[in-house]
Amino acid sequence: MFVDKVKVYVKGGDGGNGQVSYRREKYVPDGGPAGGDGGRGASVVFEVEEGLRTLMDFRYKRHFKAQRGEHGRPKNQHGKNSEDMIVKVPPGTTVVDDATGQIIADLTEHGQRAVIAKGGRGGRGNTRFATPVNPAPDIAENGEPGQERDVVLELKVLADVGLVGFPSVGKSTLLSVVSAAKPKIADYHFTTITPNLGVVETEDNRSFVMADLPGLIEGAHEGVGLGHQFLRHIERTRVIVHVIDMSALEGRDPYEDFLKINDELKQYNLRLLERPQIVVANKMDMPDSEENLKVFTEKLNGEYPIFPISAITKKGLRDLLITIADKIEETPEFPLHEETEESTRVVYRHEKAEVPFVITRDDDGTFVLSGAELERLFKMTDFSRDESIRRFARQMRGMGVDNALRERGAKDGDLVRIMKFEFEFID
Repeated sequence: MFVDKVKVYVKGGDGGNGQVSYRREKYVPDGGPAGGDGGRGASVVFEVEEGLRTLMDFRYKRHFKAQRGEHGRPKNQHGKNSEDMIVKVPPGTTVVDDATGQIIADLTEHGQRAVIAKGGRGGRGNTRFATPVNPAPDIAENGEPGQERDVVLELKVLADVGLVGFPSVGKSTLLSVVSAAKPKIADYHFTTITPNLGVVETEDNRSFVMADLPGLIEGAHEGVGLGHQFLRHIERTRVIVHVIDMSALEGRDPYEDFLKINDELKQYNLRLLERPQIVVANKMDMPDSEENLKVFTEKLNGEYPIFPISAITKKGLRDLLITIADKIEETPEFPLHEETEESTRVVYRHEKAEVPFVITRDDDGTFVLSGAELERLFKMTDFSRDESIRRFARQMRGMGVDNALRERGAKDGDLVRIMKFEFEFID
């Protein structure tokens, strides 16, 4: 079964905690600081593996959590950084942030890597907090939390050639006779519901990948039928082979079919029509096909090359495959996301800074503090040490939390909650 879209959860490893440790020194009665920093947490990295073809593995494993860094140690020893978690994905995988819809990575080439969830930095040991006033601080940071997010993986078939056309025009049969692919073939519409890939070798020892894509119908660009599934997969193909049922056995007009399919390609993405297109007049072994081809050729008026074939009898395939191979060699790859001059240079924009914290109020009257920056500081605070708690209080005050609570009506003794931690507001 072909899986082209799946949602997974990724989390970078937390940084290791900083160490609180001391060494005895002659001129420091309480001992000098000697606690090392924690190690960096591992990042979740996606890497393209050329041998993979589907996202099937992600149906069974949807959570990827990298290891945390090693905690800092005495004698100023730095905790060990964790090695990144490498997750293999097939070429053609697009990674999208599920919350924002932003494309994180477009992975197309073997060995290409992208960091999907960053590991957190290690917390600082008490050596980092020593000052002339406080030469033996009883404070260290916890490791920074690793980045976590839900991402959607979408696989877009990497094929040199895409077969397009109405259902039951003979695309699957054509692929089966020119390659070793074994697509499902039947005499009813939508036999092909997921793309089939096949490697085609020409008589002059050239090869290319051909994709038999789900049949297209009117309204496909709006998602009708298998439209969106079909059109997503054709975005990456370099040459379009448009298969027409020239026998017209189903009562459809071959030229009208040609116009309708091209209109769907245009409606979905105008750039699809920039690709070279070869027209294949299939089922030429059937009655009336020769007469229909004459009419079709006159109407097309030389706009595209036409190759009369019979996929069943294999007549005309040699010249068709040679022409396809020639077109591939002379056609550059089409970028999936159009680059502009602006995208190739550094552009500075004024963006509103993220709000460091938000204050809401529960039904029981408790003030609730939330926000990514505040919660990050909270998780990096060691609440088992009084000095760390006092530092966190100073950090909140510096962020403006105290004043914001007063403006919201907080009074001495009111409860304030950050995540699962509650404390009293002291004015």
